[in-house]
Amino acid sequence: MPIAQTRLETLQVCKLLQCVREKDKESIEKMTLHGVPHLVNYNDPNDGLTALGVAATSNDDDMIRFLLLLGAHPDVMDFKGRSAAMRAAEYGHVECLVELCKNGANMKLTDLEGKGILFYCITPTERHSKCLEIAVENGADINNISKEGIPVLMFACETASENEDTCILMMEKGAEPNAKQEKTGKNALMAAAASGSVKVVRAILEAGGDVNAIDIKHGHAAHYACQSGNLLVLACMAGYGAQFDQYNSDNNNPIHLSALHGHGMFCKFLAQRGCNPKPKNNDGDVPKNIAKDKDNKEAMKECRKAEKSFGKVGKNNELWAIQLYDWVYEKQKKLLDRFQAFDTEDSGKIMKESFSDVLQGMSAPVEEEDMKKLILAHDKAHDGNVDYNDFIGAKKWVNKNYLMSAFEGKKKKKKGGKKGGKKKGKFKLVMPVCVKDDGPRTYGGGPPEMFIERHINFTDTGRFDRDKPPHHPLQDDSSWYLQHPERMYINVTDATKNGDFDSLRTAFQKGSHVDTRDKYYKTPLMCACSAGNLEMVKFLLENGANINARDNFKWTPLHHACHSGQLNVVEFLIEHGAEIDATTMNGGTPLTRAIESSKENVVAYLISRGVRVQTENKKGHNPMDLALAWADPRVIDVVQTKWESMPTPSDKKGGKGKGGKGKGGAKTARPASGPGGDQKENQAPASQQTGERLTTTGTNTGTDRQSSSNPYGTRDFEDGPPRQRKGSILRAASALAQGLDEQEDITYIPLRAWVPQPTTEDLLGEKQKKRDQFTWEVDFDDFQMPFNKNISNRCKAMENEDD
Repeated sequence: MPIAQTRLETLQVCKLLQCVREKDKESIEKMTLHGVPHLVNYNDPNDGLTALGVAATSNDDDMIRFLLLLGAHPDVMDFKGRSAAMRAAEYGHVECLVELCKNGANMKLTDLEGKGILFYCITPTERHSKCLEIAVENGADINNISKEGIPVLMFACETASENEDTCILMMEKGAEPNAKQEKTGKNALMAAAASGSVKVVRAILEAGGDVNAIDIKHGHAAHYACQSGNLLVLACMAGYGAQFDQYNSDNNNPIHLSALHGHGMFCKFLAQRGCNPKPKNNDGDVPKNIAKDKDNKEAMKECRKAEKSFGKVGKNNELWAIQLYDWVYEKQKKLLDRFQAFDTEDSGKIMKESFSDVLQGMSAPVEEEDMKKLILAHDKAHDGNVDYNDFIGAKKWVNKNYLMSAFEGKKKKKKGGKKGGKKKGKFKLVMPVCVKDDGPRTYGGGPPEMFIERHINFTDTGRFDRDKPPHHPLQDDSSWYLQHPERMYINVTDATKNGDFDSLRTAFQKGSHVDTRDKYYKTPLMCACSAGNLEMVKFLLENGANINARDNFKWTPLHHACHSGQLNVVEFLIEHGAEIDATTMNGGTPLTRAIESSKENVVAYLISRGVRVQTENKKGHNPMDLALAWADPRVIDVVQTKWESMPTPSDKKGGKGKGGKGKGGAKTARPASGPGGDQKENQAPASQQTGERLTTTGTNTGTDRQSSSNPYGTRDFEDGPPRQRKGSILRAASALAQGLDEQEDITYIPLRAWVPQPTTEDLLGEKQKKRDQFTWEVDFDDFQMPFNKNISNRCKAMENEDD
């Protein structure tokens, strides 16, 4: 493909790529018709990007269709030899790949490393599996080998535990199971065994894979399987006749490696299947000594047992019986189907002739004499009928220590004897943590909505940094010459806690909801209140956060703010409409949260704002009870002062107590909250008290933004549609009619605008601000928020009392 060389070609290619990203079809068509000939197929001289490749990476199938109509070649490649189809398959963009295939994209192309399109489909998602299927149906080489000699099937099997469906699909499409890397001799079976995927190992062996193949260092698939920790992989290989007594170039057999990795059951299984536990490796160590040096007690114990029992033949542990059992265990589903086909009465028994025919028809590893022993062992009534369920269970003809059930571990016996004793203590039902799932992916294959794109400051740090930013955006042209950073995502909760305003601002501009909840049902505003970050609270409210949102426990942002014990955040929330007496699931209020955090200034402020003091939670505890329980003398004084100043509640029965009728028969009235009477009468809405108005929907008219009642007003030109450009006559007429001339907005927006970074002076000021807010303890790693600190102090006090 042509590469942009002259300055004109370079500028036009860069402009074309930018228009493709912005989906500006009108400019693209204009440039392809009147610009450099064949511009749509040019490579960017920096990294070789093409218009079709950018559209495929962006999952824009409509743009791909448009570019192909303008003459884009479907097989255009970048400097790494990657075609647009490869880029689409790499990101799992199914629609883009289908569109390219319809227009004749060559699926047999390879990049500079010799990798075909199938190498780009090896990712554990359904979209990538679909891309692989589409590529194979359109002629992709299922046995493609890279220049390093790596077959695509072996490359997929390297991560077989994550890509099981992909590997099995490749086997179904005709991939060669015995293809191996020439340099190392490693094949797909070894790679799948190392990853620990039983399904892929079974699929390779069923397709004709050599179970006893060795690599250039004489490594057997069993050597690789001992690294995965999945015993079923060895059991599957044993069912296909694997010979486990293999020695690599270090003279290690599989038992040596099992002892090294601490797999005791592996040592037991391998020794029973003919692997010798006694030989020494090149370092002069037997498996038992290797396990001892690594302090693998279970492996050392099994190696010691294996040394004593290896080679000894007893009842029901002959070599033929063990080999047949491994075969039966691997083929048990197919065997059961064959047996049931002959068992028309569903009695669990079939004729011995049918039993023999099934085993011989499936090429069972059993001789005629051994077949007679099996039939005799399972013909209980001596009527010529064989119990095939007992045969598959193998308890009558195989020693129980050799069965797979012997490797599952012993089950703990229940205490209490035969009759069963009663459990001591009161039974407590464990309450699981309520966690919200991530949810579906967003449009275009992006992550779920709780994950937002992380903002990365992109510039040449040799010229500009946080202390020396560019004076004007035109000065920073780094985006044209530097390689773009990879897209990264961050949880919206983490962005809030870390104070990442830039990522949040970009996400909100792209349409992300400001009240997006994390897996614990918390909104960003709740997290900001928990962290005591006032600036983040203001920012989120400016963008329309719901100030009275509730999580799964019915906590509001004000509950979280009182829980964190930050007075400035509590004041700000209440002044802007937070519900001051909101109750949680167990009846807790913001006042009780402040009492639990032992922050007397927050408690005093809430009481001064007329919060209801005489309330009770689900356990019947009022704020005074909680203050006494948490035993902070400062909080007790504040609550008790308020409590004593309030009238005693009237007796429900109408008695003559303090709250009942006295001598005069008058009933003592009691305000619902505070000394001034009912809260609804005394406490005006926050918007009336402060004279401010803060919308929680994030939408304001231009008039509202200009009014002095809105503390978060913005400039006029940011609201509404852009002004239309007027000619000189219209501008003159406007000036004569209004006396003002509407000026055109010619603000330059660069490719990637510089985002102001906090300078060193700003960072030091922020640190001092945190010290003022959280005290000097915030500089240490063991800093705790007030509630957690209060809990820790109480736990230590209880420990001292016990001592």
